[in-house]
Amino acid sequence: MMEIGGTTYALDDPLVLAGLGLGAVLLLLLLLVVLAVRSASRSARAAEPLGRHMAQLGEQVRALSDGQHQLSGGLRHVSEAQSLAQSQMVQTMERRLEEVQKSMGETLHGTAVRTTRSLTELQERLATIDKAQANIEKLSGDVLSLQDILSNKQTRGAFGEIQLNDIVTKALPSDAYSFQVTLANGKRADCLIHLPNPPGPIVIDSKFPLEAYEALRAAETQAQVQEAARQMRTALRAHIRAISEKYIIDGETADGALMFLPSEAVYAELHANFADLVREGFAKRVWIVSPTTCMATLNTMRAVLKDARMREQAGAIRRELGLLHKDVERLGDRVENLDRHFALAQKDISEIKISAGKAGQRARRLDNFDFEELAPETPGEKLAASLATGSED
Repeated sequence: MMEIGGTTYALDDPLVLAGLGLGAVLLLLLLLVVLAVRSASRSARAAEPLGRHMAQLGEQVRALSDGQHQLSGGLRHVSEAQSLAQSQMVQTMERRLEEVQKSMGETLHGTAVRTTRSLTELQERLATIDKAQANIEKLSGDVLSLQDILSNKQTRGAFGEIQLNDIVTKALPSDAYSFQVTLANGKRADCLIHLPNPPGPIVIDSKFPLEAYEALRAAETQAQVQEAARQMRTALRAHIRAISEKYIIDGETADGALMFLPSEAVYAELHANFADLVREGFAKRVWIVSPTTCMATLNTMRAVLKDARMREQAGAIRRELGLLHKDVERLGDRVENLDRHFALAQKDISEIKISAGKAGQRARRLDNFDFEELAPETPGEKLAASLATGSED
């Protein structure tokens, strides 16, 4: 590095190398001039051409010096331009780097916010999924327990009784039914509805054999389906016959009974593929009901009970209406008496107002010392005044 005119230049710069070469040439020329001057002292004749030559060399040296100064000025200008361009480039790069850094910071912040929100939503959804999975596991356990219940005859019968109990208690008043009632033949009915005659008390049975239906649903081949259908027909026909024989008693129950199915699917299967058995039930006066149709039937029974109770209370209602008519007549008589008392009281009040007016008039006369009108009266005048006073009073 070297410094020229306050500007630092690199030694490997081509312009600096050219300047150094030019300086060496000038130095060489100066040495030649010195040598020429020394030789001029020896030969005056040779000094004149040498002086001219030296003058020419001096002009060339001045020209080279001017070129060197111009070159130095150009180098300085180029250096300043390079410095300015480099400074501007550095500022531009710093500004661009700052903008890129700011943009990257905003982008990273937004990405972090969105990532945090997404992770939060993901955690909430995972919590919901975990909760749903827990509910599904609980429901699976309930379904398995329901299958265990339905696979056992006793527990299946208890399940049907509980469902029937819930439906009956919601549809009818508490005095319109009884559970586990022993009939005159010693048979125990699951539920007895106390309907009036006719038709009379009606029995609802909640025990239904589901083994044949489960075998029908599990059948895979046509032979298995036919065998399961045959078993179901046999079981249902035997159950209808048992209900007809045990729960239809002349003089004690109605001439029909209800067979309650605790499953809508079984009810639909019977009416879809075993319509002949449904007709056999009608023939034996055994009506098959599901939870939905049982509720509708019980609502109809409630209307029958309400109508029967209204007929039973019709006599009491007529008696109450007769007593109410007498009370109304008595009230009319008492109102007339009260009206007469009001008329007499109004007459007495009118007479009291007349007497009060006269007393006030006499008091005003006394207050004004108007004694002329109070002079002694003749016997005839007294009689006339007393007669007038009596007629006014």
